[in-house]
Amino acid sequence: MAMSGAPGAQSTNTADRSVGQVLGDYATQTFAVAAAEVQKLYHDPLELLTRAVQPVLWLMLFGEVMARVHGVAPGDIPYIDYLAAGILAQSALFVAIFYGISAIWERDLGVLQRYLVSPAPRSALVVGKAISAGVRALSQALIVYLLALLLGVGIDLHPLSIFGVAAAIVLGSGLFSTLSLIIACIVRTRERFMGIGQVLTMPIFFASNAIYPLSLMPAWLRFISHVNPLTYEVDALRSLMLVRGTSDYGLPIDFGILLATAIVLTAIAARMYRRMGY
Repeated sequence: MAMSGAPGAQSTNTADRSVGQVLGDYATQTFAVAAAEVQKLYHDPLELLTRAVQPVLWLMLFGEVMARVHGVAPGDIPYIDYLAAGILAQSALFVAIFYGISAIWERDLGVLQRYLVSPAPRSALVVGKAISAGVRALSQALIVYLLALLLGVGIDLHPLSIFGVAAAIVLGSGLFSTLSLIIACIVRTRERFMGIGQVLTMPIFFASNAIYPLSLMPAWLRFISHVNPLTYEVDALRSLMLVRGTSDYGLPIDFGILLATAIVLTAIAARMYRRMGY
């Protein structure tokens, strides 16, 4: 009896090892792509500084002016505090939404073809690029955090809150960078991509709760904001980042919607990514 049970146990162990090896290989391939993308920052660190200009202007100019208008921010949160989380999401969005242009450059330089002939699954390539977009966005988060502290924003510096903010930024940036990759697969040229990216960025930003609460929106815009992933990213950031921050939807809903949207976009991008090579 013991002898007859041994082969079944051995095959089960083999299957378990096979699943573990597959997951391990997938993770290795994903992080290899992400590491290659992150290394590009070392070759162009000036990009981080130039991208930091926009959140600085929004917080120091728009934020300081709108802080004098009473009743914009809900509850007893100062407007500059309310705005800080929205600008953090905005800076991450602007990094991610134009990320797809790198895929067009890679195709033109022949790098994309090397990716496509590699044994890595297409989804691993997409997820790797999404992770690298999240890392880039974290560098913007550091700048926004430092500026917000200088402006007297009530930042929650508890390690768990900071970890939650980082998770929301990486997830949101990965989502929008994957959307950007889908756009790049469709338009296939840098000029068209830049035009569409600029058209999409501001509507996504303004049709969210980044700079004003949903209660101030007209009904039609409020409906759009409810299907806008940026709304849920901002809601999570505002709850985790601020000492007096609250969530309108709840963190499980915020992260659940962001994750579900990211999974759907990753599946679409993985199917379309191979078309970039032709």
